[in-house]
Amino acid sequence: MEQFSLEDLPLRHYQHPVWDSGRWAGFEPRPGDILVCTPYKAGTTWMQMICALLIFQRTEIDHPLAEISPWMDLKGHDAADVHATYAAQTHRRFIKTHTPLDGLPWYPQARYICVQRDPRDVFMSLLNHLQNWNPESRALFAQAMRDSGAEKPTVPDDPNAFFREWLTDGSFDWEEDGAPYWSVFRHGLTYWLHRDRPNIELVHYADLKRNLEAGMRRIAEFLEIEVPDGTWPRLVEAARFENMKKNADRTAPDTDMNMWKDNSQFFNKGTSGQWQGVLDSDSLALLEQVTAKYPAAYIDWLFNGSGGDA
Repeated sequence: MEQFSLEDLPLRHYQHPVWDSGRWAGFEPRPGDILVCTPYKAGTTWMQMICALLIFQRTEIDHPLAEISPWMDLKGHDAADVHATYAAQTHRRFIKTHTPLDGLPWYPQARYICVQRDPRDVFMSLLNHLQNWNPESRALFAQAMRDSGAEKPTVPDDPNAFFREWLTDGSFDWEEDGAPYWSVFRHGLTYWLHRDRPNIELVHYADLKRNLEAGMRRIAEFLEIEVPDGTWPRLVEAARFENMKKNADRTAPDTDMNMWKDNSQFFNKGTSGQWQGVLDSDSLALLEQVTAKYPAAYIDWLFNGSGGDA
């Protein structure tokens, strides 16, 4: 697989109807900045909440996560306004991005947390995302796709037909899958190739599900944040799926843009294995062909995390 030098980044410009990695230009980093780096539907909001809990060390946040940690790459707001939001913050900043590492500026004094998830569960969560998408916002996305010259502004209704297109059509010249968004396989690989860097931390959704407290403690250690022992139970409880869903108006992303029919439905089930009984044998065979292009150790981690079976 392709290699790249972090010191020479950014090597790629990810320009998409919805997001643009070029929006990082002009951003002023600070030592200790935290970049929450994920593909879609892989635990982005969960990790943002964990960062908020560790930084503020209280269970109530003053503003919606979408306002505290806006998506840097999203075209929905002017880039200068997003930069200004972050510039005005006096607390340690945690910045949401969906850009692969080969499209991000490299800040040696920042911390990059890459969250990944079984791609089959990413796909199932994507289906819920599309069903819960506010029709007006979805129409704007479809129009942006058409304006960009994309051939497929809509997705098939049949999950397996959509899955097979998702595995065989890319949004960028250097990607072969992921349309109408981007490749979750290649996204994770860009971080995996540099996982030994001291300021890159790989986190798997399944590991957080297995033991949330252990995962949060590991993240706190990576971020060099000390949490009093007596505070941990409250923080862990606040990060659980049920509490995230209950407080969806503050925790769901892009609520300031009226993105969802139902904010709480953004947090659908939060479980793994929902693809079982949905994806057929032909889809799974195609998935095996796609993953065969990637390093076996990476694919094993991507599907399983640090333990468990696919």
